[in-house]
Amino acid sequence: MSTQPIQRSAGRAFWLRQLHQWHWISSALCLIGMLAFAITGFTLNHAGQIEASPHTTHRSASLPAPLLRALAGQAERKSMAVPTVIVDWVRETLDVDVSGYSGDLSDDEFYVSLPRPGGDAWLSIDRQTGKVDFERTDRGWISYLNDLHKGRNAGAAWGWFIDVFALACVIFSVTGLLLLKMHAAQRGATWPLVAMGLLLPLLLALIFIH
Repeated sequence: MSTQPIQRSAGRAFWLRQLHQWHWISSALCLIGMLAFAITGFTLNHAGQIEASPHTTHRSASLPAPLLRALAGQAERKSMAVPTVIVDWVRETLDVDVSGYSGDLSDDEFYVSLPRPGGDAWLSIDRQTGKVDFERTDRGWISYLNDLHKGRNAGAAWGWFIDVFALACVIFSVTGLLLLKMHAAQRGATWPLVAMGLLLPLLLALIFIH
């Protein structure tokens, strides 16, 4: 009795176990992320129909003269990191964290842009009078989640998460395709459905996107 059919069957069973294991592990890792990205893909696609109600917060204070001197003699520099003494004062006085940020310096003003997911913020210091103005705009949870979808102003940690999530999705898709291939003989609609999934977006792009 030939051992080749037995060997082929054992090899097939091995690869099926491996593919199923990688498929369910990758699906578990990216399940919540895929749901979130699918939902925010819909909200991004209909951003014009979903109304946002921005909420703006404004705070003002006066920077003490000794701290204002930390910006003195810097007129020739167009950009500089926020000095540590100013970082500490802004945190204590305005409850705003500007550590790690840089600002644009001019003869009259030190301006720090503080972009964030779902909104925007800025801090301005008048170099003549020491007046400090802070403004933050919050556009709501939908805008926040939409910006996370795009990775906009979300920081390096979120960028790494998106990279890992994308890798898990690739593994999930590739193992799913290989499982389809291994079961295609018993499921006649497999390749027509795969072809439809490929051709439909391709035809829409060619015909309707100019």
